[in-house]
Amino acid sequence: MEILDIVDECGEPTGETVDREIAHAKGIRHRTSHVWVVRNKNGIYELLLQKRSADKDAYPGCLDVSSAGHIPAGCGYVESARRELNEELGIDAEDNEFIDCGIKPPRGIRRNVFHGKEFVDNQISRVFIVFKDIEAENIAFQKEELESVEWMSLEACMKMVERNSRPNCLDMHELEIVKRKLKELS
Repeated sequence: MEILDIVDECGEPTGETVDREIAHAKGIRHRTSHVWVVRNKNGIYELLLQKRSADKDAYPGCLDVSSAGHIPAGCGYVESARRELNEELGIDAEDNEFIDCGIKPPRGIRRNVFHGKEFVDNQISRVFIVFKDIEAENIAFQKEELESVEWMSLEACMKMVERNSRPNCLDMHELEIVKRKLKELS
């Protein structure tokens, strides 16, 4: 059982909690953190993408953000992001390495069916960048969560999402937030 804070439209906890499974069954708003692992190769920003396990309860087999996770009740965004990055990818990062890109604008309730079960998504996500230059084959990812990881240039990733040329659960608005922040940092 994973207990989450119920949050308002700004992502602030209301003081109430909900089990993750119930949140996704009923579309109750909750928080997640999204971490984009980024590197600069010869002046080109690359993003580390994960391919979700075929057994995941949502978006199985899809390319996704480097690391993402629900924020347990009472925890903060960075604390949760750091833990997820380590658990999913075996990457350690200090709090000051998480560059806050802001809150991804909520898209409202989205309904999907995975493994024959309805999945209702209503989350507020804080987006972070962490710079790490590590080869994909050296990443000790969590095999029960992920099938693989790969680096892709930001521009190629945006084209892939725009054209839907590979199965993915990436959000173009979020990629634009990341691109804007990287431009600010350049």
